[in-house]
Formats: sequence, C-alpha cells, structure tokens
Amino acid sequence: MNTHRYLPMTEEDKKEMLATIGVDSIEALFADIPESTRFKGQLAIEAALKEPELIAHFQKLADENQSIKTYTSFLGAGVYEHYIPSIVDHVISRSEFYTAYTPYQPEISQGELQAIFEFQTMICELTGMDIANSSMYDGPTALAEAAMLSCGHTKKKTILVSKAVHPEARAVLKTNAYGQRLNVIEIDANANVTDIESLKAAYNEEVACVIVQHPNFYGSLEPLAEIEEIVHQGKAQFVVSSNPLALGVLKPPGDFGADIVVGDAQPFGIPVQFGGPHCGYFATTKKLMRKIPGRLVGQTVDEEGRRGFVLTLQAREQHIRREKATSNICSNQALNALAASVAMTALGKQGVKEMAKQNVQKSAYLKKQLSLAGVDVVGDGPTFNEFVINCGQPVKDVNRQLLEKGMIGGFDLGSVEPERNGQMLVCVTELRTKEELDLFANEMGALV
Repeated sequence: MNTHRYLPMTEEDKKEMLATIGVDSIEALFADIPESTRFKGQLAIEAALKEPELIAHFQKLADENQSIKTYTSFLGAGVYEHYIPSIVDHVISRSEFYTAYTPYQPEISQGELQAIFEFQTMICELTGMDIANSSMYDGPTALAEAAMLSCGHTKKKTILVSKAVHPEARAVLKTNAYGQRLNVIEIDANANVTDIESLKAAYNEEVACVIVQHPNFYGSLEPLAEIEEIVHQGKAQFVVSSNPLALGVLKPPGDFGADIVVGDAQPFGIPVQFGGPHCGYFATTKKLMRKIPGRLVGQTVDEEGRRGFVLTLQAREQHIRREKATSNICSNQALNALAASVAMTALGKQGVKEMAKQNVQKSAYLKKQLSLAGVDVVGDGPTFNEFVINCGQPVKDVNRQLLEKGMIGGFDLGSVEPERNGQMLVCVTELRTKEELDLFANEMGALV
C-alpha cells in the first residue's frame, strides 16, 4: 500500500518502471556516482507531521504575520489597499475563468474574450486613448514596453525618464534598454515633480520618448501640458504612467496629447500581495495600433449576425522575425484583468469617481492634521493619495514605534534615495477612517 498520500505510486509501479529502463534497483541509477561522494545517513530534517498537526503548525506561523488585516496601513508606494467589491472573488473563482489560458478558439472562449474586451474598453475610457491591449504582466513591464515601442517607432535610441517615476519601474526600464542597446537618461525632480528646465536641457532630436508618472511616485501631479509641449517639439513620443483610479477625477493623459498611457490595474479589484501578481495596462493611439505589444480582443459578428469576440491582433514577432522584434510578450494577466473589470463594473462610473475623490479628500485631511501636529509636509503642490513628510529621524525607527501602536507606517524614501533619508511617503485610501487618520497624526506629532 502506498504510504504517500499525494504520490500515488505503488511498489509494482516502481518495478515496472525499473524493468522498462533496464535496471534492477533505484540504487543502480546512481552507480556512476562514486560511493565516497554519496550522502549516507538521514537528512537533518524534522519528522513528518500528521495533517491536523501540520495545519496547526502553519496556522501558528501565519498568526505571527503583521498584515493589513490586523494593522491600519499607511503604506502605498505602488501597491494600494482599496475597497474590493465582494463580487470580484465570486466571479474570478469560477473555473471557466481561473483555468482559462489563451483564447485561441473563440467559439469556446466567448466569456473570456468578452471580459478582456470590456477591460480594454474601460481602460480606454479612463485614459482617453483610442485603443488598449488585453493587459500586461504589471505596470513596470508596461512602462518598459512603451519605451521599447517608442524607440522602434521613431528609430531613435534615447529615452528620457523622470526621477519622479517609481524607482522599480525605472529599474525594469534600464534592464530592457540594456538588452536593446538603448540609452536611458534620468531627469531630476524638483519639489516632488519633474524639473522642467532639466527636461528642456536634456531634450534633443535623438530622443525617442519622454516618460513621466502622473500622479508620480511621490503622489504629486505632474504639469502634463508643459511637458507635452517640450516632448512634441520633435518626433518623440509622450509616455505617461498613471494610477487608473486617479483618472476617476483627473483629466486623462490622452487629453494632454499622450501617445502611450500605461499603468497598473492593481487599485481595481486586486488585493495587496507580497510581490504580485498584478495587471499592467497599455493604451495608445490608432496610429500605433499595429505596434502594440501583447494582444487585442476585437468585437465582430458571426455569419448569422450575432455579436462575438475574437483575438484581433497578436504580437507574434518572436515567431516570425525574432531578430527584429521589439517585444516578445504575447500573453497577458487575464484573470487579474477580469478582476479589475469586475471591480470597475461593480463600482460604475460614479463609484470610481467617488472612490477617487475620497482618496484626494482623506489624504488632504491627513496632511492638514499632520501640519497642525507639527509634522513637516514636504511640498505644497496638489497630490492624489500619497504625499511626503519629514520625520527628522530614521523612518525605520518611526515605523517600528508606529507598529507598536497598531499601524503600518509609510514607505522609507531613504531606502531608494539616500538624499531623502528621514522622509516618509504616506498613503491614504478611501478605506482609512477619520479616527485612524487622527490617531496617525497624533502619534506622528508625538514622535517627530
């Protein structure tokens, strides 16, 4: 009888396999390894636990975690805790969605294709762009792909990226650019936004694209109109990375002349997780439609005139002309794109707008309360749901003390920018209550 519950191989199975390959025993498979180098004895690991004991052991370990389920979080920096309608989990838990992969056969994939089509449509509405793909792996991937597309389209090799763009996105961009032998130049930030004069000084005819984030890494709003004027004085592309929730209240980048708008759909229906997975979005103009990475779902009709959906365009460069390919991405995050679609649908246009407004209003309230408590708020420009404060001491020390009060503090900016040691990036979403905001302000006032 097999003693391993999840390895259903009997002794008879072993004998048949050994006979098939022509050996007498398991040991004979290792005959070429000298006896002197073989491990003898028992591995220094604990004895196996019974199932109830194993579950209890891991539950005990899990209970030691400090998470947003038990602590009030003011940590954002690219991953945000937002309201997720309960219907999201119900829909994405259906087997026809969570087991679906590539919908190559439209006749049996209409539900999956329609879900992706709706995602594309809603992203276009938020960004003000003509067309969106069926999602990418995450926001930083989408940003890097936008730069690669721009370089391929303009046949230029210089990328200008603001230092107010998320540092992890810039790191992904540099990795991609290195492989393509492209030149990445970072533009300084001033007062938490892209420095216009530095951008003007760096811009020339060799620039393929200019990349900014709006709202940016510090939560501040960029002067998109001014930046666009600089970008389009030549043939460069204007790439804007945006939090899609913020576009519920902000004028869309498409209205500022953006050529490509990218970002991460995590704020819609995708919970805070340790490293992902996320869902990147990529939206652009009709002019660049055939150069967009990934895939597009289109709407059509069948021979009987009934509405239907198909994969319209797919990036298959890696199959047919790999040496000239600018991207080898031909897949997407379909399940997370579905989660984002369900969340946006459940919220509706007014719900998205209201949710975004609460992020603005509650973060503004906390800024005011922190100032009254004597905490230095860095910068006075408009922000969305994040802003920078001066702690006057190592942020890790402040966060350690906040944790003792039941709060997860903000992001330590000094960990990615040494010149910002002592500065914390604070995040406030619609889920934070007035009581939580007041407590945080009071504690910060006492600490700094």
